[in-house]
Amino acid sequence: MTNVSRSRFCLGFAIAAALTFLSQGAGAEERVVNFYNWSNYMAPDVLEAFTKETGIKVVYDTFDANETLETRLMAGKSGYDVVVPTAYFLQRQIKANIFQKLDKSKLPNLDNAWPMVTKNLATYDPGNEFAANYMWGTTGIGYNVAKVKQILGPDAKIESWEIVFKPENLAKFKDCGVHMLDSADDIFPAALSYLGLDPNSTKQADLEKAADVVAKVRPSVRKFHSSEYLSALATGEICFVVGWSGDIMQARARAAEAKSGIEIGYTIPKEGAQMFFDNLAIPADAKNVKEAYELINYLYRPDVAAKNSDFLSYANGNLASQKLVDPKILNDKNIYPDEATLSKLFVITARDPATQRVINRLWTKVKTGR
Repeated sequence: MTNVSRSRFCLGFAIAAALTFLSQGAGAEERVVNFYNWSNYMAPDVLEAFTKETGIKVVYDTFDANETLETRLMAGKSGYDVVVPTAYFLQRQIKANIFQKLDKSKLPNLDNAWPMVTKNLATYDPGNEFAANYMWGTTGIGYNVAKVKQILGPDAKIESWEIVFKPENLAKFKDCGVHMLDSADDIFPAALSYLGLDPNSTKQADLEKAADVVAKVRPSVRKFHSSEYLSALATGEICFVVGWSGDIMQARARAAEAKSGIEIGYTIPKEGAQMFFDNLAIPADAKNVKEAYELINYLYRPDVAAKNSDFLSYANGNLASQKLVDPKILNDKNIYPDEATLSKLFVITARDPATQRVINRLWTKVKTGR
């Protein structure tokens, strides 16, 4: 081979190798979905299994307050492709054009949606155009069973908001530790229900009454926080909480697994309790939309939804999954309420901005004591 021929051969080989490398690089470009979810809100290995099945890497971040999520979304360019807003926040975020409408042809597993849940969700998202329910639950009372018996007597029952909102009652649990959700949208409606007022009231006088009720029990509350109580209740660090049903059930499961002898109870108060819906939605400025659809559709597979409910102790919006949910979870009326319990539940709708400012101001005043 001449030097010229050798040079041409080498050049051709180099070009072919470079093209092959570029082709392989393009074909192997990493697919990603950026997912922003509540803390303690996904069963282990679910996202890893999704990546293994689809090749899509999940960048997973968590939050523990709707306000945190909303701040990121309202600012724009959040960087997330799938987020999990609670329904009353979803309602006003839809009005602010935060989300894109779902193309349901790309979500065949939505055929498994539970009509009861989608009907309730339509209160916030008419036509169910922007979101699909992930999990739903209630806001109620969690407690250490042994501590309650020790403090109130062996036959005592936790069944009313009176145990929370009468100062002399909650004070009995101060020494063993009381937490409340850091969420005006959960605590004020509970106080309004206790007072016999509309939990959705926008009247300033009603909201001030609710704030006054909470302020009077404030001295007995060790901390307002929306995630720390799960571990604290499970380990016996605290004995009483106003929190979310699934978190309290998870605390119960953790205590049982630890064989610590701690038994956790949960009550939906007789006066009524809030029913909330946490939902999967795609921000309007999402970059990885195709991957977002694949993730939502995967989470709506009956076996995946059942796995999440089993671990989280929350009911999910997937009716078909109920055939696969652990009977201990499915038959627990605090997780999957019966009709009598459902009749006591209420939903909270989004408030207008002026009312929300009043609520935020009152909440800050309650927490700080000023």
